[in-house]
Amino acid sequence: MAVAALVTWLLTALGGFFMLGVWISHGGLRRKEAASSHFPPPVIFGHMLLAATGLIFWILYLALDSGALAWIALIVLLPVALLGFVMLARWIPVYRARAAATAAPPERAIPVPVVAGHGLLAVVTLVLVLVTAVTGG
Repeated sequence: MAVAALVTWLLTALGGFFMLGVWISHGGLRRKEAASSHFPPPVIFGHMLLAATGLIFWILYLALDSGALAWIALIVLLPVALLGFVMLARWIPVYRARAAATAAPPERAIPVPVVAGHGLLAVVTLVLVLVTAVTGG
């Protein structure tokens, strides 16, 4: 189960990097435009950095077989999930809104299947990490 969590975590990260690339390429970091992003960069990059930190702890757990590292990875995942839900809550109304004639916020360009896949893999990862931490491996 621990290796399955690693695989789902890596797949989730790939989806996240894809979405980050779409967001940046559509002007997500340009805050002065009329159609500026509804995603504050600290939320985006905080989500990514915390997820990467948790992944590092998970890899260390797999290498060292230390239950404490599994719990640390799980604890780090909790704010990652919270920030993910914040972004989802901001993305849904933007995606549902009709694009303005001139410009749309950059997060509107993120494809629905990628958002759904990222979220589903994130939930599976969280559950696998939780089960592994609770059962001790």
